[in-house]
Amino acid sequence: MNVQPAALQVLTDYYAAFSTLDIPAFLPYFHEPSLLVGPQGIIAAPTHAALAAAFAPALEGLRARGFARSELSVRHAQALSETAAWVTGVAVRRKEDGRELERVGVTYVLHKDAAGWRIAVLVLHDAGGS
Repeated sequence: MNVQPAALQVLTDYYAAFSTLDIPAFLPYFHEPSLLVGPQGIIAAPTHAALAAAFAPALEGLRARGFARSELSVRHAQALSETAAWVTGVAVRRKEDGRELERVGVTYVLHKDAAGWRIAVLVLHDAGGS
């Protein structure tokens, strides 16, 4: 089953919003509730307020390291049903001068409801494992 273009567009738009490092700009791309899985553990975020609190330290760290923008390189995308999709790839984070800051493996589970496609689960992992 092919992923609907609208699901991939949500991720493109999310990356543009995330690159601002403005939490209110990218929170609407997440479902309520949502789940974050990463090296620091698992965070179940029942609301956008809880999600904002979870993201704040990571964003401060990116600011301190000269982050300017992030780009998603999709490695695999698959529709799981009419309302669920799985996308995995690499987030390439860059500094203002365009130099690469880091690569982070990312896997998303997107869910579609009346509001459209949104991120339900975000898994951060080794970039080689995506």
